[in-house]
Amino acid sequence: MIAPVVLISAAVLAAAYLIYGRFLVRRLQLDDSRPTPAVTVNDGQDYVPASGGLLLGQHFSAISAAGPIVGPVLASIWFGWLPALLWIVLGSIFIGGVHDFTSLIASVRHGGASIGEIVRRNLSPTAYRLFLIFVWLCLVYVIAAFTDITAQTFRTVGGNGEAFGAGVAASSVFYILAAMAMGVLLYRFGWKAGKATLVFLPLVLLIIWAGPQLPASILDLLASVPVKGWDVILLGYCFFASVIPVWLLLQPRGYLGGWLLYLVIAAGLGGALFGGIPATYPAVNLVGLDSLLNGKQLFPLLFITIACGACSGFHGIVASGTTSKQLARERDARPVGYGAMLLEGLVAVLALATVMALAPGSPALKEDPNLIYARGIARYLGLAGIDPSLALSFALLAFSTFVYDTLDVCTRLARYILQEFTGLKGKAGVVLATAGTLVLPLLFLLSTKEKGYLVAWPIFGSSNQLLAALTLLALAVWLKHSGRRIGFVLLPLAVMLAMSLWSLLLLIEPFLKGAAGFDSLLSAAFGLILLVLSLFLLVETVRVLRHRKEDDRAGAV
Repeated sequence: MIAPVVLISAAVLAAAYLIYGRFLVRRLQLDDSRPTPAVTVNDGQDYVPASGGLLLGQHFSAISAAGPIVGPVLASIWFGWLPALLWIVLGSIFIGGVHDFTSLIASVRHGGASIGEIVRRNLSPTAYRLFLIFVWLCLVYVIAAFTDITAQTFRTVGGNGEAFGAGVAASSVFYILAAMAMGVLLYRFGWKAGKATLVFLPLVLLIIWAGPQLPASILDLLASVPVKGWDVILLGYCFFASVIPVWLLLQPRGYLGGWLLYLVIAAGLGGALFGGIPATYPAVNLVGLDSLLNGKQLFPLLFITIACGACSGFHGIVASGTTSKQLARERDARPVGYGAMLLEGLVAVLALATVMALAPGSPALKEDPNLIYARGIARYLGLAGIDPSLALSFALLAFSTFVYDTLDVCTRLARYILQEFTGLKGKAGVVLATAGTLVLPLLFLLSTKEKGYLVAWPIFGSSNQLLAALTLLALAVWLKHSGRRIGFVLLPLAVMLAMSLWSLLLLIEPFLKGAAGFDSLLSAAFGLILLVLSLFLLVETVRVLRHRKEDDRAGAV
C-alpha cells in the first residue's frame, strides 16, 4: 500500500524539523535582537520585510516549481520508487535543508548579499567572478527548462481530445492578475495578510473553475498557440515579472502559490493515506535494468535527476537573492529556510506516490511527468467526489503555478547577477540585464525540437547540483572564518561535489566518443563549460585557503 510509505516519510520529515532544525538554529546562533537587512534597508523595492507566514509561502513556492515533481516522477520510473524515496527523505533532511538554511543565514549576516558576494568576501575576486558566471549559466538553464515544461502544460490534451491546457492557460492569466491586485491591496491600501487570504484564496479557486468554462472561441484560440509560441509568451512574462517591484507580483503571487501547494499537499496526503491505493510499481527495477533505463546509471543520475525535493543549488540563490531581503527576524529562518525544504521533500514524496500507483507497462508511464502527476492528484480528488475534469484542471494549474513562481524569481535573480557582474545600474541596467538573461533561453527553445526540456533536464540537474556543492564550499569557508564548526556542511559538500562532477563527465562522454547530433553537442559543450568553470573555482579556493593559512602562520610568528 502507498499509505504506509507516505505516512512514515511525513513523520520522519516532521521529526527532522523538530530535532535537526533546533540543532541548526544552535549551530548558527539565531538571535531576533539582531536586525535583519529587510528591516535596516527596507527600500520598498527589493528589501521589504514580510511576515513569517507570507515569506514561507513565497519562498516555498519559489523553490518548489516543477523540480520536486518532474524529477521524482522520472527517477521512480527509471530506477524504482525506493531509491528515489531514500534520496528524497535523507537528502532533504541532511543535505538540502542544511544547504538552504545556511545559505539564508549567511546572506542575512552579510547584509542580504548574494552567494556570489559571500564568495568574494570570503575567498577572492577571481573566485567571485567565476562563481557569478557559473550561477548565471545555471539560472539560464533553469529558465529554459521550466519555460518549456510550462508551455507543454498549456498544450495538454485529455484522452477524449479535450484541451485541458487551454483552460489552464486562461486560469493562469487571471491568477497573475489576481496576485497583482492582492499586492496593491496589501502594500498600498494596508490590508492585512489574513484578510487578503480570506478574499483571494477563494478567488483563486474560482479562477481554477472559470478558466475551462470560458467561451469555446477563446479556448480554441489558446489551444491553437503552439508550444514554441507559448515559450516566447512565457519568456515575455519573465521579463515583465523581473522588472516590477517584488511587492506587486512576486510576494503575493508566491504567497498564493504557497496556498495552492498546501492544498495539493492536503489532497495528496488525503488520497495517499485514505484512498486505499496499492503500490503496484516496482520498488526497485532489477529485471532488465539496462534496457529499461536505456543505459541510465543509478549513480550518479539518481542524484541529479531528483534535485529540488532533495537538494538544489537553485535554492541557495533564491534564499540569498530574494528571501534574505524579506526576512523580518532571524528565527523565521528555521521555518522558511529549513522547513520549506522539508515541505518540498513531502511534495516530492507525493509526486513519487503517483508513479507507485501505476502498473508496470502502463501507457501512462509514457506521458509527460506533469500529466502523470496531475492525473494522480486528480485521482485523489476524485475520491472526494470532485468532478474529474475540474480536478485535472486544478492539478495542472497548481503545477504551472509552481513553475511560474520559479520562472520570475529565477529571471530576477539572473538579472541581479548580471547587473552585479557588469556593473549595470538604474532602470536601463535592469532592462538590459533582464533582456540579456532571456536571450539564451529564447535561442535554445527556438532551436531545439519539441519537448526541449528533455534536452535541458540532464544539464540543468548536473549544473544545479554542482551549484549546490560550490555554494556549500563557500558556506564552509564562511563558517570557518567565523569560528564556527563546519562538520554539518562537509558531508553534504562531499556528496554533492562527487555526484555532480561525475554526472558532468557522463554528459561529456558521448561527444568525446564521436556521438553526432545537435542535442548531444549542446549537452557536451555546456557540460564542458561548467566542468572547467567549477574546476577553476575549486583550484582558486584551495589556493586562497592555502595562502590564508600561510599568512595566519606568519602573523602568529
